[in-house]
Parts: sequence; structure tokens; C-alpha cells
Amino acid sequence: MSMGRKRNGLLTRVSTHGRLVPIMADLSDRQNKILQSLIEEYIETAAAVGSEVLEKKYNLGVSPATIRNEMAELTRLGYFKQPHTSAGRVPTPMALKYYVRNLMKPKDLSVSEEVAVKEKLWNYRTEFNKTLSEATRELARRTKSLAVAMDNQDNVYYAGTANILDMPEFYDIDLTKTVLSLLDRIDYINKLFARGVGDEDIHILMGDELGIDYLQPCGLVYARFGEGKKFNGAIGVIGPYRFNYPVLIPTIRYFGGLIDELVGNW
Repeated sequence: MSMGRKRNGLLTRVSTHGRLVPIMADLSDRQNKILQSLIEEYIETAAAVGSEVLEKKYNLGVSPATIRNEMAELTRLGYFKQPHTSAGRVPTPMALKYYVRNLMKPKDLSVSEEVAVKEKLWNYRTEFNKTLSEATRELARRTKSLAVAMDNQDNVYYAGTANILDMPEFYDIDLTKTVLSLLDRIDYINKLFARGVGDEDIHILMGDELGIDYLQPCGLVYARFGEGKKFNGAIGVIGPYRFNYPVLIPTIRYFGGLIDELVGNW
């Protein structure tokens, strides 16, 4: 394990890709509130967030000057970054991961939503390939994202490519072309899904973790299924890393669990 080191005032470590990344610092209650508010505003708008917006829209209980000072400190710690000369800030991948682990309030699917998904997939339960293909289409429809899945036979399934065209990040045609070209790179998708190690039922990769510099604004959230069984693989979504995580994570968790249940039929 590499030792922490200082760079530009930040305590950093060497990532698995050989890059220096910030080490998460403990945050105060006030900083947590500001970080959560800024992230939720950014998820909604895809735009840099200024202190004025946070002061007017969120009940933070502190002055605009205090908000600005805390935003500057959170920037120094590596949770926010300042695009160009804008006075606003956007959250970094580190901030999004901190939010998911510590601040997010998941919004589980309703019983009726779970039943509707299960009924969709149940009609294809006797054929693994059709089950996974339909699951990918249904996941794309429900998340309004680009859904992708892969099985242990190196078959790739995807749906919802048009969905990313509605996202401001993908107004950049070069970024869009890069993401769509990845769908034909079986080796790359396999490596991404293989990076999900540990006991977590949901895996999140963002920015540097995707291994391609041009994909810095992007993320991949997925669940594995069928571990130790004849048929196994992973299913998730690719898109900008400002995913609506409170909704997305429970949805992908349910899809992964349902496919895992159906895999037992083969």
C-alpha cells in the first residue's frame, strides 16, 4: 500500500493506474450539508453551482460568506473543482463517492415497480440470452441511460444509446463517439466489469477509474449476478458521473438481484 504524500496542499495516494488521487478527509456537519446540497443541485442541472444558489435554495443556516469559505476549503481538499473561470464549483468523482457512501438517501423501487420489472423478465426466464437482453432494454428505459450488460461468454448487450444525447455532457460529439465506440470493445468492457472487487453489491467507477483520459466526465454503475453459477456476468449503466444515485443504485441493485434469481433456473 502506497504512503500518502502532499501535492498542492492535498494529501494524496497513488491509484491503481499510477496517478496521484486525493485521500478523503473527515468533513464537518456544515461541510457535509454544503457538499450534499451542491451535489444534488449539480445532478439536477449539470451546471457549476455558486454559493448564491446554495444560500437561496437550500436551508444551510449560514451566511453566503461562510458558504464561500467552506466551498473553497472543499475545493482544496479535492471534493470540488472550479471549471474555467466560473465562480461556481462542480463535485469531483471523490465527492460523488463520498456522497454515495455517507450522505445519500436511497429511493427504493415501489412494490408495483418491482412487480412490473419481474413480469417483463419472467416471460424470457427460460432463455438466458433473451433474459439479459430484455433486462438491458428495461434498465435503459427506466433509468433513461445507456444500459450495458455482459455475460461470461463475452456477449455484450446494450440499449438506450439515444438516451445519452439528452444529457448536456454528451453535446460534446467527441465524447459521445468515444462512449459509443466502447460498446464494440469487448475486451475493454470485460476489464471494466472485472474491476468490481469486494463484497459490495453495487460497483461504481468514475473518471480516472475508467482508464481513458477522455472519459473523465463519465461513470459506470453496475451489479454482478450469477457468481459461482454456470451463467454469470454484470449489468449496469454508463453515463455522466452526475448520475441520480439515490434512484439509480436501488434500481440496478434490483435488476442484478432479479437476474441472479432467474439464473438459478439454468
